[in-house]
Amino acid sequence: MTEPAPAQGLRPSELSDAHRDLLALCALRVDDASVDWSLLARTCQTPEGINEVLGGHFPEQSAAARKSLPILLTTLPELAAARERVDAELEAADACGARLVTVLDPAYPANLRLIFNLPPFLFYKGELSERDGRSVAVVGTRGASDAGLRRAARMTRGLVEADVVVYSGLAKGIDTAAHTATLEAGGRTVAVMGTGIAAKVYPAENKDLAAAIVHRGGALFSQFWPTSPPARHTFPRRNVVTSGSTMGSVVIEASNTSGAKMQARLASEHGKLVFLLRSLTDTQPWAKKMLTDGRAIEVAELDDVLSRLGTAAQAQQAGQQRIQLALAGL
Repeated sequence: MTEPAPAQGLRPSELSDAHRDLLALCALRVDDASVDWSLLARTCQTPEGINEVLGGHFPEQSAAARKSLPILLTTLPELAAARERVDAELEAADACGARLVTVLDPAYPANLRLIFNLPPFLFYKGELSERDGRSVAVVGTRGASDAGLRRAARMTRGLVEADVVVYSGLAKGIDTAAHTATLEAGGRTVAVMGTGIAAKVYPAENKDLAAAIVHRGGALFSQFWPTSPPARHTFPRRNVVTSGSTMGSVVIEASNTSGAKMQARLASEHGKLVFLLRSLTDTQPWAKKMLTDGRAIEVAELDDVLSRLGTAAQAQQAGQQRIQLALAGL
């Protein structure tokens, strides 16, 4: 008996009124301020939650809600203009063949639904897969050493052999090595972009790699409006999704100023597993401190990672439990 295909997101033309309302709330702005998108993601997981926010109320008592409420009340009269901006972005997404999945949808990545600062939507190319529940991010510096690139490829090949989906950020260096090694080993890889899904691939040298990821059964994810260009603030936000979408992050090589160090911190805050290669903890004080503080696991061999991973089914079950809590208004 053939297994049913996994649920997928929607084409822009297939969106419901609730989807469009959620996107319009995300598009509301006054000056350079907008309602906290993670707040919207937490409170708008049902049509009822969206209607409550459209009525000028957040069903959450938090600092984020108190800060965002004046912005919401100021911008709600401009909802029609926000809808026009959304329509333009949806046209761009449709033109490049992208789909959309939101917190309203069962297909929203299960691991990502569990974090506190989840995005309200993802535009993507390629396919969603329930296999992504058992996934690991392999990340590190753009300016990787030859030894770091070899370690990234070796770690990635071992993960693929164990049927683990590999996430990374499509950047130069370690990210590129992780995506490339996954494809060469016949595995599934997901690239989380720091730009909009309809924008030019960044860095430009990875345009062919991005196309190969989609063509060979992987996916490109973007939490930004489709036409968003690369910017200083987009890459830290990209790290949130790269961490949140997985069970844990393996940091191969990263200095004190590397974005991969930030991802290790985010993964710890998300309650995810943080794996640091021994070669990293031996040379980087920040990595040694995370280990000493009990916020990371030192990796000397592949089994140090594999032995701690759960199953994709467990991730899906946790995601479904979070949906039920949202339906119950908790």
